[in-house]
Amino acid sequence: MITKEAAQAAPAPAPTAPEPPRPAKRRRAWDEAPRWQIYLPLGIYLVFTLIPFYWILLFALRPAGSTSLVPWPMTFVHFEKVWTDRSFGTFFYNSVLVGVATLITTTLVALAGGYALARFDFKIKRAFMLGLLCSQFVPGALLLVPLFEIFAELQMINSLGSVIIAETVFQLPLSMILISNFIKNVPYSLEEAAWVDGCNRMTSFRIVVLPLLRPGLIAVGSFAFVHSWNHFLFALMFLNNQEKQTIPVGLNTLMSADSVDLGALAAGGIIAAVPVVIVFAFIQKWLITGFSAGAVKG
Repeated sequence: MITKEAAQAAPAPAPTAPEPPRPAKRRRAWDEAPRWQIYLPLGIYLVFTLIPFYWILLFALRPAGSTSLVPWPMTFVHFEKVWTDRSFGTFFYNSVLVGVATLITTTLVALAGGYALARFDFKIKRAFMLGLLCSQFVPGALLLVPLFEIFAELQMINSLGSVIIAETVFQLPLSMILISNFIKNVPYSLEEAAWVDGCNRMTSFRIVVLPLLRPGLIAVGSFAFVHSWNHFLFALMFLNNQEKQTIPVGLNTLMSADSVDLGALAAGGIIAAVPVVIVFAFIQKWLITGFSAGAVKG
């Protein structure tokens, strides 16, 4: 039993140290700005962005000769006209074929070249990268004459293969640069660990690296697809037969020197835009992740 004297002799507990003051939360400039200063510029930008789209829908859905600002009564005659009478069904099929083939070939070749640039060192690597960057300053119109002569010798004029090859060549430099940056962001130690486990380089790339490149591959593939879908020049120069032409060339046939069918042109523009919008709506998450990952070296 502890006596009173022993209790008084025991040392008093040390006082607890006061908690350090928490740093004040840093206030950003837009936290102090009134909401209307944020929403007003965004609203103005949104209006100027959406008005052209509404104008296209208006011309495509209202009857010919109407001056109403509301598409009512609504009609789909312009869509039927361009799809059947103006062969837009064929143009759509050709554009899908060119876009998908360009996507596949560009992605595969850029994947192989990007891996070599990211994982191997060779003497002319810097010069090769500089050449890839400089090629982006060359306009596509300068490639028309040499490409046309090459395809004429190969008897590929008026063939979709010529457009696919031209689009792939035009897309490869930027795609290889982006893919190489994606691969640099993947730690090299992951591949080394796979080699220790008995995998060769190809197997380790397929099992370890390739799944981590999915956002980058989607970004590069979608960029190649959209560019080939919208590109007008190569299809115009290399395709003479109407059954081989793509949607951009088909839209050009709706305009003549004397008159322009605005309803048919608007309907054709919507047909050309809707597939791209749908694709980007599904892949936007991976697209943003891919471009942000490939923007800098890891």
